[in-house]
Amino acid sequence: MTLLKVEGLRSGYGEVQVLQGLDLTVDAGEIVVVLGANGAGKTTTLRALSGMIPAKGSVQFDGAEVIGRKPEDLVRRGIAHVPQGRGTFPELTVDENLQVGGFTQSAADTAADAERWYEVFPRLAERRDQLAGSMSGGEQQMLAIARALMSRPRLLLLDEPSLGLAPLITRDVFERITEVNQELGTTVLVVEQNANLALKIADRGYVLATGSIVASGTAEELSSDDSVRRAYLGV
Repeated sequence: MTLLKVEGLRSGYGEVQVLQGLDLTVDAGEIVVVLGANGAGKTTTLRALSGMIPAKGSVQFDGAEVIGRKPEDLVRRGIAHVPQGRGTFPELTVDENLQVGGFTQSAADTAADAERWYEVFPRLAERRDQLAGSMSGGEQQMLAIARALMSRPRLLLLDEPSLGLAPLITRDVFERITEVNQELGTTVLVVEQNANLALKIADRGYVLATGSIVASGTAEELSSDDSVRRAYLGV
């Protein structure tokens, strides 16, 4: 079943139009990756889908048109966005960040969900009373993902989760993303520059260049595409 259907998506900043009419779909339960170089429009795509910036075209989520909706409305509908640069409240503790993330749920559900994510992200459990801003980059990224998951989203949007992380920490983060997808069925749309790692966990992918889709296919097809390999996989 198609959970997210995007047609003719156009967006940008002021007079600058970054997205030139994107068409993409994400089926329920999939992990879909959007690849591209810096400036290709990857972050703009997620910001447009999450209601952070104005957009034109059509964005249907679970069959309903949602373009133009405010971010908090999209969260209530089941879309959570982890922005580039972690997206935590550094002056709050780990536990307080999770409580904020559960604003759409009851107090009892929020407490239960926090314990669930402490099991998935044991490092956070060890640091639940620590200020988020004092943690390592990898720990903050895990907290950002857990905080987004506190709203019980059906679709998780991840913007460059590997940014600034050491390789071992990056693999750990991607393992947790896979676990969330497989065990909870959470659909994931991730934009990422680490193409090799992203394609290993993805079902399908799109390649973005100058605001347009220039290639798409299964993860296996994109991994074996010579032009994609040369441009994004370093081989």
